[in-house]
Amino acid sequence: MASQEDLFAAVDALLEEEPQLPPPAERARLREAAGITQARLAAALKTSVQSVKNYENGRSEPKSPRLEAYQRLLNGWAAKFPAPGAAPAPTPAAPQAAPVPETFTRPATPEAEVQTAPPPAAETAPEPERPAARPASTSRRPATSARRPAAKKAAKPAVDPRFPHGPLAVLDGDGSAYGTGGIVLDCPARTVPELVEWTLKESGLGAPKLNRYGKDADPLIVLTAAAAVKLGLPERLEGHEQRRSLRLPEDHPVVKQVARAKWQLTQRGFGPWARIYRKAQGRDRQCVQLAILSWDALDERSWPGVADMEPADIARVLGVYAQRVITPRGSTAVSGLELMTALRPPTRAVRDEATGNWVPGHNPGSLGTEPMDPAPPEARPEHPVAQGWTGGFLNEEAYQWVRSVDLLTNEECLLPWAVGLDLNTAFLAAAARLTVGLSAPDHFRAPQFNPKIPGSWLVDLSHVELDPRLPSPFTPTGERPTGPAWYQTHTVAYAQELGYNVAPIEAYLRRETGAYLDPWHDRLKTAYVDTLADLDVTKGLSDTEFLAAMERHKEADPALAAVLAAIKATVKGGIGKLREGPQGKHYKEGERWPALERPTWRPDIRAAVISKARVNMHRKLLKMADMTGLYPLAVLSDCVVYPSPGDSPLDFLPYAASGKPQPGGFRLGPTPGLAKLEGVQEMAWAVDLMEQGLNPARHIKGGDAVLDEGE
Repeated sequence: MASQEDLFAAVDALLEEEPQLPPPAERARLREAAGITQARLAAALKTSVQSVKNYENGRSEPKSPRLEAYQRLLNGWAAKFPAPGAAPAPTPAAPQAAPVPETFTRPATPEAEVQTAPPPAAETAPEPERPAARPASTSRRPATSARRPAAKKAAKPAVDPRFPHGPLAVLDGDGSAYGTGGIVLDCPARTVPELVEWTLKESGLGAPKLNRYGKDADPLIVLTAAAAVKLGLPERLEGHEQRRSLRLPEDHPVVKQVARAKWQLTQRGFGPWARIYRKAQGRDRQCVQLAILSWDALDERSWPGVADMEPADIARVLGVYAQRVITPRGSTAVSGLELMTALRPPTRAVRDEATGNWVPGHNPGSLGTEPMDPAPPEARPEHPVAQGWTGGFLNEEAYQWVRSVDLLTNEECLLPWAVGLDLNTAFLAAAARLTVGLSAPDHFRAPQFNPKIPGSWLVDLSHVELDPRLPSPFTPTGERPTGPAWYQTHTVAYAQELGYNVAPIEAYLRRETGAYLDPWHDRLKTAYVDTLADLDVTKGLSDTEFLAAMERHKEADPALAAVLAAIKATVKGGIGKLREGPQGKHYKEGERWPALERPTWRPDIRAAVISKARVNMHRKLLKMADMTGLYPLAVLSDCVVYPSPGDSPLDFLPYAASGKPQPGGFRLGPTPGLAKLEGVQEMAWAVDLMEQGLNPARHIKGGDAVLDEGE
């Protein structure tokens, strides 16, 4: 027999139920049956047209009092325009919102010792199963069954019972926390410490680890401008530094609140991406990541249009990214680097034979826990190991090459079009099955070249003669080398592949090697391909269908188009972070800077990726010249511009008699390493830029594109 407590709980649950709306498709049907436009409905509900669209496609739900008004309207329409086969229903009275009892008490701030160390870079042993957070069931407003999923065609991931509400939430000024899958939680926090406590104890937010030896992802709370102000934060960060470098001063009231509550900030302080933590008790982490939208946490270049979306749509974008890539931890570059460590944790638990206890030990294939200095030629000139070094530096960078106008033929100049091709995530394609060094470099003099050993080689490649209508594969400028220089293994191996002798003068090589980036490549490739597929760009399309699908894919779903842009930025930014330079006005040349203390500060790995990507590009350029007699006008990173008789890549790409693309050259398609159309301009336009010393590949889209070399 049910107890009084059980009965009261059941009754309270009924009292807290909110008015239920019909499924999103029915809402749209009723509006159309009434002959009302979305704009007119938005005006009546005093909201935006985009919000009405969200109501009708299931991305978000209205909140009280708009919820009751919207339901009253839909009920009235339902009485006038019943669904086919349904009997007309009498017009109901306007629903009365039931009073919701106060179910939350403000969480008490627990006392704890103030710790000065930042949160550990990695767990030292497998993390125990974290107990499930007390679910915020009394504050959850569930979506209807017809709510649109996070991605149109993505398989719904299994829900981890410890994190029933997903990896993140977007908090608005009225206390509504929009999660993934359309849920909305009520957050009662009025201060940042209260928000942290609620997130860890009540929200049910978080994500499971990506590797058995890794750690669960810390929950992410994204603050709208209104939420930031409500919590006592300024709406904007002011200062003369770069926006990403700005921080709240240490005497700001919110920073003091955090300290008084015995929470800590990392060395990055309270900026656009703030991490608030306490030292782990045992191995149970206590850390929450905050992102403040009005402080430019979501950079427009990496997350186009996202910061201006409705909170529910922002949650959808970030939720798909978190599901497919990683819960954001900062910029896409930071997230790209964090993904490497999450997939290749530095330590694992090993048994101590002497004591029988489990202790942290090195995880094979990872970069370990200690930073590693590069060889002098691999370092940035500012690096301490490079002070006094006069032997030259590795210069493995992306292409920035324009063919001399003197080498243009009359036939080329008479072609009407210049067509730009862009290789999909070229750096990601280069990271596939890439062997890199895992140990410290050793110095060798006059070594025998071995293409299987990653490292840096001092070699004279000035004797390699190639067609001047192609860029040299050995320099980012495309100019022929003039003497000995440092090259990464892939560059030297390509000279050998072209049939030339190589005789290294000296080298810095690594004895322990491995395909460190393989899981990183595999996860990002899957994310990229799946997101394109959700935008109706799939592997099975013909080249003509592919070009048409790519032309409209951004309009198909702007939210998923933003996810795609973020995935691409994660690739380039993550590779760039491997050689991050000093930042801030207080840095002095020759000193170490914070990035050097990361095991993932590995300029040699970045050089390996870019070297392989540039060699891959040159190999395709050479094959295209052999098959078609066409030579590029310019190359910029992963974009190449060709003269063309028509305004489509189909007019000059090589195809077999069967209609299939010829192997070895550029091929169209949606996977990393294949090509897509970057842009089309008139040939006269391209020649004019070349005569001015400008690169047509930079502007082929029709705007001033900015080269992103991964820095």
